[in-house]
Amino acid sequence: MIMNYTEGLFRFIEKSPTPFHVIDNMKQELEEQGYKQLLEREEWKLEHGGKYYVIRNGSAMVAFRVPKGTFSGFQIVASHSDAPCLKLKENPELWSEQAYVRLNVEKYGGMICSTWFDRPLSVAGRLLVKSEEGVTVKLVQIDKDLLMLPSLAIHMNRDINTGYDYHAQKDMLPLYGMGTKGEKESFMDRIAREADVKKEDILGSDLYVYNRMPGSVWGSEDEFMSIGKLDDLECVYSSMTSFLSAEEQDRIPVHCVYDNEEVGSSTRQGAASTFLADTLERIQEAFGGSASDYRRLIAGSMMLSADNAHAVHPNYPEKACPSNRPLVNQGVVIKFSGNQRYTSDGVTAAVFRSICEKAGVPTQVFTNHSDIAGGSTLGNISALQVPVPCVDIGLPQLAMHSSYETAGVRDLEYMITAMRSFYEASVEETRDGMKIR
Repeated sequence: MIMNYTEGLFRFIEKSPTPFHVIDNMKQELEEQGYKQLLEREEWKLEHGGKYYVIRNGSAMVAFRVPKGTFSGFQIVASHSDAPCLKLKENPELWSEQAYVRLNVEKYGGMICSTWFDRPLSVAGRLLVKSEEGVTVKLVQIDKDLLMLPSLAIHMNRDINTGYDYHAQKDMLPLYGMGTKGEKESFMDRIAREADVKKEDILGSDLYVYNRMPGSVWGSEDEFMSIGKLDDLECVYSSMTSFLSAEEQDRIPVHCVYDNEEVGSSTRQGAASTFLADTLERIQEAFGGSASDYRRLIAGSMMLSADNAHAVHPNYPEKACPSNRPLVNQGVVIKFSGNQRYTSDGVTAAVFRSICEKAGVPTQVFTNHSDIAGGSTLGNISALQVPVPCVDIGLPQLAMHSSYETAGVRDLEYMITAMRSFYEASVEETRDGMKIR
């Protein structure tokens, strides 16, 4: 089962080079499982026993199932579809006097620049194409080793091993080809050909560079796995897998995937948006509930904010907290932060630990080294719109924000089991604490 999950994760990530592909791949899986797409601009007519999903911007999704009987809350797992990378600018071609053709890019998110050098890269994203109806979205993924960022030889950059300040506009421009402008097929001509559209019909685009290296299982006992975008597609895959396999309870299970977490979440499809709140409110409205009914549902709900966590690095153990030191293959990580960069508190952590204990899933704790500022995630941002009890969790990994990240193969099964158990649980606040069924 462990290797089945790992192989499934690799297939999912390799088919999902951009957030648009992430959502499209999940859409296809949901359609095969009998889920119906809802459009935000249309009236929603929902039924007990119905299965639904809604997409915003092509890069964020909320999927849910309505129990056959009455429901008294939502069990929500939220993750995110984006990862740090290079985004192509408009008019991306740069033709040099040396006959090199490079692509003009900018950084998206907090990437480790050095990990993008000297490895096969390509381009994927979406095109907005003129059609009879107006504008049609066309996804494109060039399945070819198309680009490279060649390092400058150490003889010409003696500082490369002593700390180098990468400049996106100078150092991070991938090499596309050679030729003379006007005598060679342009990059956008190539994109149009790959998408089977006319170049003159392309009205807009969102294109990204992605790492072509396939997933790898390695280590003395095959205990490690490496691939790009583990943060956060490992949690997306875990949430989707557990959501589809969870048995029905008296709660509505919700699989939520936001976009733009890596750049602050402040978009209409990010965790700071009303996307999840709008969806939950409309579910309640579709069954004739009042505003007061909705607030009671929210009060009887809970969320897992799922975004991977830092494992203790074998070469830099001093960077970790002295007493909370997650290790790969040792279980799901609960993340805490005194300044509320994570939402976990004693109550929500206790509830999640109880669920994991019953499921036989080990848990660990992550807190930042007190002298090293850490990152944040989507739980505390989403809570501004949907104020449900929340716990921040993730899987321990190494090389976070590298173009090729590392995690433990056993932890993936732990996370799927924990999330499935969460979806099948009923959690409600009492006068003395929390009741878990």
